[in-house]
Amino acid sequence: MFDLLISGAGLIASPLVIILVALGCTGGLLVGALPGLGPLMGIILLLPAAFYLPPVAGMGMLIAIYVGGSCGGAISAILLRIPGTPLAAATLLDGYPMAKAGRAGDAIGVAIAASAIGGMFGGIILILFAPMLAQIAVNFGPPEYFALAVTGLMSIAVVSSESTVKGLMTGCLGILIAAVGTDTMSNAMRFTFDNHNLFGGIHIVAVVVGLFALSEAAFQIEEGKLDARPDVLNVKVSFRSLFLTLRHRWNLLRSSTIGTFFGALPGASGIIASFTAYAIAKAQARPEENYGKGAVGGVVATESANNACCGGALIPTLALAIPGDAACAVLMGALLLLGLQPGPQLFTFSGDIVGGVFLAYLLANVFLFVLGILLTPVFVSVLKLRKQYLVPSVLLLSMIGVYAIQSSVYDLWFAFIFGIVGYVLRKFDYPLSPIVIGIILGPIAEGNLRRSLLLSQDGLSIFAERPIALTILAIDLLVILWVLLPRRVKGRLVPSRAG
Repeated sequence: MFDLLISGAGLIASPLVIILVALGCTGGLLVGALPGLGPLMGIILLLPAAFYLPPVAGMGMLIAIYVGGSCGGAISAILLRIPGTPLAAATLLDGYPMAKAGRAGDAIGVAIAASAIGGMFGGIILILFAPMLAQIAVNFGPPEYFALAVTGLMSIAVVSSESTVKGLMTGCLGILIAAVGTDTMSNAMRFTFDNHNLFGGIHIVAVVVGLFALSEAAFQIEEGKLDARPDVLNVKVSFRSLFLTLRHRWNLLRSSTIGTFFGALPGASGIIASFTAYAIAKAQARPEENYGKGAVGGVVATESANNACCGGALIPTLALAIPGDAACAVLMGALLLLGLQPGPQLFTFSGDIVGGVFLAYLLANVFLFVLGILLTPVFVSVLKLRKQYLVPSVLLLSMIGVYAIQSSVYDLWFAFIFGIVGYVLRKFDYPLSPIVIGIILGPIAEGNLRRSLLLSQDGLSIFAERPIALTILAIDLLVILWVLLPRRVKGRLVPSRAG
């Protein structure tokens, strides 16, 4: 662990990395504060830029967007009662009443301070446990890697809040998209229809920009009210918010632990973590704290939990190549774009880069607190922007980013096509995140399955002969069977304790 940090210190001690982490954190706060965008959108918009940067600089910038965006949604939740991101949905329960009582500055300051502290806690757990997990997994062979990839595919689709069947269907769509192009093991062309533009497959940047950025722009346009100007109060935030936050140190520690735990569970998301932390904090609070009516502890609980989730989500993402959430899936895509393979091999062959990424994550949380406090007036003023200026800007940045990767007009067409696909899927309440997971993990699962069968002398029996792989696959099967059972059957198997 310490060797990783020492080797990474030389990479992060660069003006370029420090500036990009600061800019990424600022951009993350900005896209988080604007309703409808969020950290995932920020990562997608700047993913093409990371392609041209050194690995630590590029990943540091994207992770800083992830950190800043996870906190930025609290600003609009507190001021407008509109969560900038779903992560901030629980924050408005006490943040907005604080703002109505004339304490908007304190509410935003506490949200930023709690987010930074929670993020640091998650980062420490990331540094402690990710290398240990990777060390355990470094001796895995193709059967175990296949089982882990299946776990990633299943868990994201199954644990998603939307319909399980719909999640599995869109996950399969992602696997199908990943199959387009040249087969790396046989050099055969698959689903290319003799079009040379498809020989290299469909670029992940075009897919994610289309699915998320273009479909979101279409929804914003369809919603209308493009010229509406939000009524936002001007607020002042001071560094004394840190001391106000630290008064709730046990709440802070407990909520950060909850957030890290849920973050490390693929698919569990910061939304579950923040509401769980809030419920426990409210249950432990004294009646005079008035949770739900402007309690500082409520903001501390939700914001520390959802930002600690970031560090927790990066643990399986980096160590096992199992993304903790949709944003981590795109971060895995960024690693692949930079020529790095997420998983145990990343720690074995690129330990200095891993150490640099760890330190960049911690630095991002420092910038989150400092820049969040100093630049809050700027973020508040940005909330007054009309959609008629914001939506075209997002579309322009998206198209420039897609074209810049390969200077390919076909990538623009693919982005447009997947924009339509994303719009239609969202109309029918199909989740989009499993598509990205399928694109990332599909080739990993396929490649390791085929390698396992080549190693085997008796077909699929190799999975029965490898206890770890067999155990993981058995758990995957049980989880899928359980979630597909009708509710009445579950009720019989797990009788209610009521009465």
